[in-house]
Amino acid sequence: MIYVALLRGINVGGKNKVEMKRLKETFLRLGLESVVTYINSGNVVFVDAHQTKDALAEKLRQAILQEYDLDIPVLIRSLDDFEILMETLPDDWKNDDAMRCDVLFLESGLDEAMVMEKLTVKPGIDNALQATGVIIWSVDRKNVTRSSLTKIIGTDLYKKMTVRNVNTTRKLYEMMKSI
Repeated sequence: MIYVALLRGINVGGKNKVEMKRLKETFLRLGLESVVTYINSGNVVFVDAHQTKDALAEKLRQAILQEYDLDIPVLIRSLDDFEILMETLPDDWKNDDAMRCDVLFLESGLDEAMVMEKLTVKPGIDNALQATGVIIWSVDRKNVTRSSLTKIIGTDLYKKMTVRNVNTTRKLYEMMKSI
């Protein structure tokens, strides 16, 4: 199976620094194949034919704890998961000068419908869609400061997700498909 590991909170604001070349070596040492990293925020595409997503997440979390002394969540998504996400994601939702669009990847066991109930989607400001294990959020750049998405930062709910902008998400999907 083709997967991506999304590491939460590394290389953010000078904290939890992890060099991507070294991270790739960690994945290879664990027996994962076709390992490719993308940008410096903890995105690793790889192949594994033997383990479940939950087993991979725990194995990677433990390896990162041992090698980097960082206890950080590792979210695993398969190519199939990304296929569902891409079917839901509108083509015109972008991360550019006019629009901000983020994908909130939820930790395993977190129900997207329950998360949607806890989020405040302001009519005329925010747009949100849900797919398996994700919430897709968009807002016009001119309304970012009025968006309710910023209000979840630092909450217990926010600590159970990792966020990637839609451009990164689409690039990861392309990388997964090319393996």
